[in-house]
Amino acid sequence: MRTAYSVETVRSAERELMARLPEGALMQRAAAGLAAACAEVLGRAAGRVYGSRVVVLAGSGDNGGDALYAGARLARRGAGVTAVLLAPERVHGGGLAALRRAGGRVAGTDVEELIARADLVLDGIVGIGGKGGLREEAVPLAGAAARSGAAVVAVDLPSGVDADTGQVPGDAVRADLTVTFGAHKPGLLVDPAREYAGSVRLVDIGLPLPAEAAELEALQHADVARLLPVPAAESDKYRRGVVGIAAGSARYPGAAVLAVAGALRGGAGAVRYVGPAADAVIARFPETLVSDRGPQRAGRVQAWVVGPGAGDDAATVAEVLAAEVPVLIDADGLRLADVEAVRARSAPTLMTPHAGEAAALLGVGREEVEGARLASVRELAARYGATVLLKGSTTLVASARGGPVRVNATGTSWLATAGSGDVLSGLAGSLLAAGLSAMDAGSVGAYLHGLAGRFATRGAPAGAHDVAEAVPRAWRDVRGA
Repeated sequence: MRTAYSVETVRSAERELMARLPEGALMQRAAAGLAAACAEVLGRAAGRVYGSRVVVLAGSGDNGGDALYAGARLARRGAGVTAVLLAPERVHGGGLAALRRAGGRVAGTDVEELIARADLVLDGIVGIGGKGGLREEAVPLAGAAARSGAAVVAVDLPSGVDADTGQVPGDAVRADLTVTFGAHKPGLLVDPAREYAGSVRLVDIGLPLPAEAAELEALQHADVARLLPVPAAESDKYRRGVVGIAAGSARYPGAAVLAVAGALRGGAGAVRYVGPAADAVIARFPETLVSDRGPQRAGRVQAWVVGPGAGDDAATVAEVLAAEVPVLIDADGLRLADVEAVRARSAPTLMTPHAGEAAALLGVGREEVEGARLASVRELAARYGATVLLKGSTTLVASARGGPVRVNATGTSWLATAGSGDVLSGLAGSLLAAGLSAMDAGSVGAYLHGLAGRFATRGAPAGAHDVAEAVPRAWRDVRGA
């Protein structure tokens, strides 16, 4: 599992480690890893390190020091390294001296032209404690780096993004690669900051980080494989779990079909459908158990999914919320669900809004949710007393009890298509019925859904039904890893 830690936790671990190491040893570890990564980039971009042109954008403090020491290592390998000092009076003295001893130089006034000719630009402007976007004097440098053909490598975090929140409050550096030290920072895993980070490489510098202090978790194949429900020899459909789907309407029968499609591939033993789209569901999936008696009298289920395509059917949403089994609320169900009814539930609840739905529930603009995804998902979970899966460019899952937020790493922008969320709701609901917690069902569902999206689209448009059809392949891919 990949974990991310707050700036405060990372800084505390750095202080603890530095107290046990010779002075400067920790910075040299970071610089060595950073220089090795830059050398690999130069090998791909320029074909060599020797003779390549490197520009180091060095701010004040340790971040600039890391960049300068890494620049010195590259200079000793024959690169032409020039440092641009954004705060000459506060530059890291040891790093600058090392660069000069290795043959590096300090830029004069032709800075933007220098960047335009570079093979690699090393962003050491602002460290992980930076707030409020780039300062005015740094904005032209970030723009020049973006316009150049150079590879841009960020030191620990792209300058201008917020390490703890993933927010980008102003101008920021766009990196092709971010080399981060000791631990991932939340901003490297959560949009919009993640988009600025490019590829991310973690350099282990030996930080003593307590697992319980993690802010974010990102499941990997092995983690998901351990959580997938696998039937035992004595399993039957009821032991595997039955998921109820209360979805669809005369206007939106397809939402019910797609939710059932996701549910049938989610690990439960059976799917029970309640709603006005029964004919459409049975025509596509004859194995579905259909009832016209309403959720309370539909028969045995271990979890419910309610809301996709439900229109204004508030009565069905209220009836499902009264059930004493786990419930997933999606789409129209989010608008129709009473917040106090959700908070009063004793069984687990999983809510799955996209940014627009989350904004409506929070009473803010969509852009506010998209710009502060981590804060938004936590606030929703606390307000509703539920686990919340916030869909989007980076899907986040937060528990009302607090603890690390899960971030999904498998999505693709091609999943932004009508009905894709209905497939996810059925898939995650089926995992709830199979016995996974709301946090695990949401996280595993998002992981499989994102992976299925990659398999279904292959970089080209595909429909939500294609995503549902690809879920078994995603399941096999995870189990086989």
